[in-house]
Amino acid sequence: MPRQARIDAPGALQHIICRGIERRKLFLADDDRDDFVDRLSRIMRETGTLCYAWALIPNHFHLLLRTGNIPITMVMRRLLTGYAVSFNRRHRRHGRLFQNRYKSILCQEEPYLLELVRYIHLNPLRAGIVSDLRALDKYAYCGHSRLTAHISDGWQTVDGVLVLFGEHKKSARRHYHRFIQKGMGQGRRPEFTGGGLVRSAGGWGVLKSMRRMKEHLKGDERVLGDSDFVMKVLETAQEQMEDRYRLAAEGHTFERMIAQVGDHYGVSVKELHRPGKHPHRVKARSVAAYLAVRKLGMGGTAVGKLLGIGQSAVSRAVTRGEKLVDEVEIPFL
Repeated sequence: MPRQARIDAPGALQHIICRGIERRKLFLADDDRDDFVDRLSRIMRETGTLCYAWALIPNHFHLLLRTGNIPITMVMRRLLTGYAVSFNRRHRRHGRLFQNRYKSILCQEEPYLLELVRYIHLNPLRAGIVSDLRALDKYAYCGHSRLTAHISDGWQTVDGVLVLFGEHKKSARRHYHRFIQKGMGQGRRPEFTGGGLVRSAGGWGVLKSMRRMKEHLKGDERVLGDSDFVMKVLETAQEQMEDRYRLAAEGHTFERMIAQVGDHYGVSVKELHRPGKHPHRVKARSVAAYLAVRKLGMGGTAVGKLLGIGQSAVSRAVTRGEKLVDEVEIPFL
């Protein structure tokens, strides 16, 4: 059975779980962990992706992200590829580092955002990496230490979590800490490690009870949320796919789009492929990158090759392009 496409959109809340191949360790020393966190922080800033929670465990990691202008697939490809190359070089090894495919679950914000923050941030304690909550407060390789203000490095979306516990940061941190403390006896919480109907309904017992009452729910393994949320997500994903098929059927290819963008800015297609920071060329390249990724559904690697720029440059271009796209008159917009 073919794998289902990932569901994503700007503003989507995504729980990412990624494991080492054959459950091998991804992080052998603090040098590895520091490298991963440095890459993660840089990519979050460059792509406008928000990170509410994260934790590094020896053989896997968790992230709770909100998609910005850049699709989550591009964000993760940059993170995983860059880290794998660096890890292999540092440890003089070859071959794959990560399991075939990381798991990404699109989550309904209410009631799952805070529960997922707690679940992810308690992972180092459950895994025995730290001995107690006081040690977790100071553990550098988990987002919890940023929310408790023991570490402050500016890239994690701290305020976006604390505001849910109160207007004043000091009291909000106290309430957050109590919330974490209350979850310490909850165990592994398998309902938060995937999507699907059983998890979204609250387990088989709840689902069977609802079926006896002739309540039928909609579920999808890529989504954690109630039936209405799942339906809305799937309908939106279908609309996006149909829109891309329509553009393709009408002949709106990358080549046609980039020519139209170039015409608008007075830049030839050849000039768009050349390096340089001429204002019109930068604007045209940014709009083209945004349209290719967001409207045509192209991947960052493919767009980078066609425009002659790297993946990180594509990310920055897409962010700039979103702000500029309203000034461009192209038929399919």
